[in-house]
Amino acid sequence: IYYDGATTAPKGSAGVRAITLGELSRISYEHTTAKESIEMLECLMAHSDELDPVTRRKASELYRDYERTHRVPIEEFVAHQQLCSEADSVWHEAKVKDDFSMFEPYLQKMFDSTKRMALYMEPDKRPYDTMLDNFERGLTASACDAFFDTLKKRLVPLMHKVVEHGDRVNDAPLRQSFPIAKQKELSSYLMDVMGIDRDHCILGETEHPFTTDFSKYDVRITTHYYENNFAASLYSVIHEGGHALYELHTGDELACSNLGRGASMAMHESQSRFYENIIGRSWEFCGLIFPFVKKEFSPLLDGVSDEEFYRMINKSSPSLIRLEADELTYCLHIMIRYRLERAMIDGSITAHDLPHEWNRLYKEYLGVDVPDDTHGVLQDSHWSGGSFGYFPSYAIGSAYGAQFMDAMRKDVDVDAVIRSGDLSPVVDWLTDKIYRFGMVKTPEQLIRDTCGAPFDPQFYVDYLTAKFTDIYGL
Repeated sequence: IYYDGATTAPKGSAGVRAITLGELSRISYEHTTAKESIEMLECLMAHSDELDPVTRRKASELYRDYERTHRVPIEEFVAHQQLCSEADSVWHEAKVKDDFSMFEPYLQKMFDSTKRMALYMEPDKRPYDTMLDNFERGLTASACDAFFDTLKKRLVPLMHKVVEHGDRVNDAPLRQSFPIAKQKELSSYLMDVMGIDRDHCILGETEHPFTTDFSKYDVRITTHYYENNFAASLYSVIHEGGHALYELHTGDELACSNLGRGASMAMHESQSRFYENIIGRSWEFCGLIFPFVKKEFSPLLDGVSDEEFYRMINKSSPSLIRLEADELTYCLHIMIRYRLERAMIDGSITAHDLPHEWNRLYKEYLGVDVPDDTHGVLQDSHWSGGSFGYFPSYAIGSAYGAQFMDAMRKDVDVDAVIRSGDLSPVVDWLTDKIYRFGMVKTPEQLIRDTCGAPFDPQFYVDYLTAKFTDIYGL
C-alpha cells in the first residue's frame, strides 16, 4: 500500500490508504501481543539452548518485537501508523507547492508521536537513542558524535582544498537537456549491468527514490527523472539497485521470515552506497558505461572523453540536495540532518524552527544559500514517514562499504571484473559474506567475519582522501 501510494495511486486516495494502514497495524499489533504468541515465544526463549541457531535468532527477534510493541497502547500504535500515512501524503504536496506551512503541523505531530513511541518502548533510554537503535542496533548519539567527529576532522579540510581547485573539473556537459525516454533506456541498461533479476525486481517512478521488498522474490526500486540532470536518475537506479541486490540474494531458507531481509539500515546503505559510489563512480565503471551513455545521448556528449566523463561524474562541490551530493560532501548533508533531529527530539527547536535552522546549517557546513523549502527542509521523505534516526545510517553505511571493498580486493580483482562488464564475481562475494545471512548475523558480526576486524571509519576517510586528491591533483 505504501509503494502504491508513493508511485501510482491517485492523490485523492490518501485518506483511505491511511485508514487502511492504520487498521492493518492494529491487526499486526493484536497478533504480536496475542496470548498464543506470547506463550509460544516464552516457551521458545525458555528452551533456546535446544534450538538451532537460525530458529533461536528468529525467536529472539520476535520476542524483542513483542517486548517493545506491547508497551505501546494499541490506540497510540494505530494512530501513529495512520499519522505516518497522512503526513507522507501532505509532504508530497507541500514539496511540489514549496509550502512548508502545509507540512509543519504534521511534522510536529510526527516528532511528538515518535518520541512518545520511543519512551513507551524503552522508558529508561533517551528517545533519540531508541530511534537510532531502530535502524542500527546498538547505535547511540554518543557513538554518532564520535563517528562524525572523525569524518569532520579529515574531510572538511579536504573539501576546502577541493573547492579551492574546483575549476579543475568542468561538468557543464552533464547539465544539458537529456530526453527522459533515453534516460529510461539507460536505467534498463544499468539494471542489466548490475545483474538485477528482472523477474523479481521492477523499476518504478516516484518523487523521492526508495526501495521496498515484499520478499526476496518481489523487490521494487524507484527513481525520479530530471531532464537537465541525467546523472541523478543514473545514480539513484544504481543506489536502489544495490539495495535490491541485497534483498534478492538473502538465503532462500530465510525467505518470508523475520530474518529474510538486510541486517540493518546501515548495512543496507553500505550496499547501496557501495554500488552507487565505490563501484558506480569508479574509473572502471565509468569507462564501462560511457560508450552506451555517449551513444544514447548523442550528440550531447560527443566531445567528451572517457577521462573527462569520469571526472565530471566525480566533481565535488557543496550543493543543496542530498540525493545529488558528491561522495566527499555527502556526509555533511547527513550531519546537518543528524543535528536537527537531535535538537527536535530534545525539544530545543520545534518544527516551526526547522526551515530557519536548516538554512543556517547549510550555510555553516556547506557555504550554500537555500533558495526555498522545496530545495531545503522539504527535500527528503524520511521525516514524513517517521524515520527519525535513519539518516546516520547513510554515513555509517558509506564507511562500512569502504571497509568491505578493502576486504574484497584481497579475494577479487575488482577492477578487472568491472572492466569485463560481468559484475557477478562482486555479487557472489557479497552474497557469500553478507547477503545470504539476512538478519541471522548482526552488523558487528558481519563486519568482523568479513573483514577480520571491527568497524573502522578510517578506511572510508582514506578512500575519499586518495580518490579526490587524485582527481583534483592536490
